[in-house]
Amino acid sequence: MKRYIKQLKYKPLVAMLAMAMVLPACELDDIPDPNNPTVESLLQNATVDDLNNLVVGTVSGMRNGLGTYYDNVGVIGREHYRFSGADPRFTSDLLGAVNATLDNNTFYTTTPWSTRYRVVKNTNLLIEAVNNTELITEEQRQAYLGFAKTIKAYQLLLNLTMMNENGIRLDVEDPDNLGPIVDKATALAAISELFDEAAAHIAQAGESFPFPLAGFSGNSTASGENEFFDEPAGFLKFNRALAARVAIYRGNFTEALSLLEDSFFDLTAPFDRGVYYVFSTSPGDQLNPLYFAPNAAGEVRIAHPSFIADIAPNDDRATKVSRREQAATQSGLTGQYDVALYETNTAPVPIIRNEELILIYAEANIQTGDLGEAVRALNIIRRGHGLQPYTGPVTQAALIDEMLYQRRYSLYFEGHRWVDLRRYNRLDQLPIDRAGDDVWVNFPIPFAENI
Repeated sequence: MKRYIKQLKYKPLVAMLAMAMVLPACELDDIPDPNNPTVESLLQNATVDDLNNLVVGTVSGMRNGLGTYYDNVGVIGREHYRFSGADPRFTSDLLGAVNATLDNNTFYTTTPWSTRYRVVKNTNLLIEAVNNTELITEEQRQAYLGFAKTIKAYQLLLNLTMMNENGIRLDVEDPDNLGPIVDKATALAAISELFDEAAAHIAQAGESFPFPLAGFSGNSTASGENEFFDEPAGFLKFNRALAARVAIYRGNFTEALSLLEDSFFDLTAPFDRGVYYVFSTSPGDQLNPLYFAPNAAGEVRIAHPSFIADIAPNDDRATKVSRREQAATQSGLTGQYDVALYETNTAPVPIIRNEELILIYAEANIQTGDLGEAVRALNIIRRGHGLQPYTGPVTQAALIDEMLYQRRYSLYFEGHRWVDLRRYNRLDQLPIDRAGDDVWVNFPIPFAENI
């Protein structure tokens, strides 16, 4: 019985490598199928081509379930409403309507959880294969390990973002003997350590990767030079950027500043410089799941009314939403603006970009007492969006308010507002649109994980 890497199935938690095929009992049984490599063939002396197929599958799998993830964190964070003609749970469960609660055994909980762990399974397989082959150079080995551990850490972070205090599993290498669910602090510490391990590998990976990375191609810097995140030097900066995000989640603001120095953070570079999920209309590829056509009916994402109500005059981030020809209404909720962050169904979606790093820099300086430097960073964001320089009180409390405003509008519909207000114990500031609605703090651990 051989396990073929063609289609991924999964147990309650993680992807199980493809359904076993029973071959006829004949002399050809032990000859590998070149079109459907087995797990066994990968785990012993995998070639560069074998390993690169795993890398491509991993990058592709990172895009799965994104629509549900962004709806989860965006709806609870009152960034948008998700109106669906097929499923009322977007406006009931996610908003806590009447007696509704978050369900631990339905798509909005299980889909993001399982899709992230599918990718983790791929990275674990890649790590094992790399460590069991003699057909690659040492620099190549370090490259694969650095990539795999970076992506693994990022996938675990996304699941922890949803589960929050309920925690996640870290040890999932053996699907038949899963490790325990650990608490948030333990998980964040382990994710931070994994990013550091990956960085050490990448530093030894030479000047180029032996594999392609869709979405990691060049971005122009302030000097006009290209920076390529699909090469070790650039990918290391991507790793350090994500690690800086984890550092502020842990409240380690001095560490965040240090990590930014090794990332692609640049106060003078374009805000959109960074790494993205990419999509296309090519056969077998995926479309951007966050795009809906303007003025659509049935399946729509409607900007929360507070987005326009609270935005400052002349703030050009108002263009992240577009006024509908006719207001949309469902379940007692009404909105006049579509979420309009993406203009086409192939537009790229950011994983992390320079604008977030500038805001991390501002936050870390606020929290470490360099308020003047924080104001300088915040003014770069303000001027970049048509606003005059900050003139409010230069106090920690006032600058935290300012920083959270800038994060709200700069990072709109990028998965941050719910997390940010939760980090600052401000979820009670989110609007309640209907009597009896709730603002959730955590998603429940999927039901199947408790069996």
